[in-house]
Amino acid sequence: MRIAVFGAAGNVGRRIVAEALARGHEVTAVVRDAARLEEVNAAARGRTGDAANVDDVAALGRGHDVVVGATRPPAGRERDLVTAARALLAGVAQTDARLVLVGGAATLAVPGGAGTKVMDDPRFLEPAYRAIALACAAQLEACRAEGSADWTYLSPPALLEPGTRTGHYRLGGDELLLDAAGQSVISMEDFAVAVLDEVERPAHRRARFTVGY
Repeated sequence: MRIAVFGAAGNVGRRIVAEALARGHEVTAVVRDAARLEEVNAAARGRTGDAANVDDVAALGRGHDVVVGATRPPAGRERDLVTAARALLAGVAQTDARLVLVGGAATLAVPGGAGTKVMDDPRFLEPAYRAIALACAAQLEACRAEGSADWTYLSPPALLEPGTRTGHYRLGGDELLLDAAGQSVISMEDFAVAVLDEVERPAHRRARFTVGY
């Protein structure tokens, strides 16, 4: 398959690129800043482009089977996440590609929480991350309001951190997944595995799902 990854030099993006290459896919690794092209996996085709620019998304997405959005804005610019989501959706809608969007855990329901969302539960979200949680909620709403693009939204668990690739994870829908110790976590490496599994075998078209240990 031909896969374009926006945000390819980020923590999650570069792991998605590596996983895709390891599976034998042809990867276009897209970064906004040309200076970061040197951080892109040498086996991928590096390109510059802005996930928040509809024309860039359409131009770089054409000829690909799947576009993966893995961008993450810096602190203070959280709403850029929503702008990028809308541009990715609009740009992909002009192509024959599907969009797999790396989202947030904000709107996942807390197990046994009587409808409480992660973004409203201090056990899973510190106040300092409230702004990005709100942006992630709006990001998902942008997907659900879009009528043309073929999208999938993947919510990570509450904790997504560098680790090891085990190749194992559990699937969930709109509820946060907890492990036997009550933790909600997955390594970035196994999160990338889940992204590529969805890319190769789409099971959540125009839907959100989550993963965790």
